[in-house]
Amino acid sequence: MGQLNDDQQIRYLANLELLARQVVEGFITGLHQSPFHGFSVEFAEHRLYNNGESVKNIDWKLMARTEKLFVKQFEEETNLRCYLLLDCSSSMNFPDKGTDKLQFSIYAIASLMYLFKKQRDAFGLGLFSDKLDWMSPVKSTSAHLFYLYAELEKLYSEPKKNTSTSITNVLHQVAQQVHQRSLVIIFSDMLENNLDSEKMNALFAAIQHLKFKKHEVVIFNVNDKQKELDFAFDNRPHHFIDIESGDEVKVHPGKIREAYQTQLKRYKRELELKCAQYHIDIVDAPIQDGFYNLLKSYLIKRNSMI
Repeated sequence: MGQLNDDQQIRYLANLELLARQVVEGFITGLHQSPFHGFSVEFAEHRLYNNGESVKNIDWKLMARTEKLFVKQFEEETNLRCYLLLDCSSSMNFPDKGTDKLQFSIYAIASLMYLFKKQRDAFGLGLFSDKLDWMSPVKSTSAHLFYLYAELEKLYSEPKKNTSTSITNVLHQVAQQVHQRSLVIIFSDMLENNLDSEKMNALFAAIQHLKFKKHEVVIFNVNDKQKELDFAFDNRPHHFIDIESGDEVKVHPGKIREAYQTQLKRYKRELELKCAQYHIDIVDAPIQDGFYNLLKSYLIKRNSMI
């Protein structure tokens, strides 16, 4: 896709903001109808009005029903700092039909940012592939929110091609650059280190670097369940191309499906065990499952930090 003109960019940004708002407000409505009452985003409870205090938070609708003055109490402002790190390597452009892993991650991050803004949390964005390509400061303003939406829209419109991943190097860079305790949220398919124990150990050494700096870490392991996990391809010869390296192979899915799934399950199990060992939350994030589980996982982690 070519360069967007101003009108197109404004329209895309409006759509991204609208989607994020709809996701978050629908999610919040669901929380209030569920056992998660502790996850009030802004309003906390009522208390009786005391003579002489400001009237700006009086609930006039409640007063009309009860003929008593009640004041709305709100959650205290927090200084929670959140960095969202997005894997922009070419493997995130899979599948080539419908919503791919990168697009799903962009929508999810836009929704999380909208939630950060509602909660007055400071947030920043980092984009990486084989290196940390770009990282913003953390702020909690509306201008910052739309600045980051513009960066996400640019990436959505022009995804990277023939680019590999090096999460290990990126996390060491982030640990060196982020000096205040923060929540670091990683969106990645985590395929760089697949089936290589040495690289797995290097990855967790990098995550330990973040933990040593007192950061909390959440990994959203983005995947296409149908194609990547279940390997649900037709039982006929297929021509597969690695979208990062360009390597090609011709195979019959039915002949390798069992071995593929066995190796992938072993890798995912090792990844989960390592995360548990280092007290890192890893959340399975199939692109077919929507965003609510991601938002809930964030709120649970946030509440454990404040």
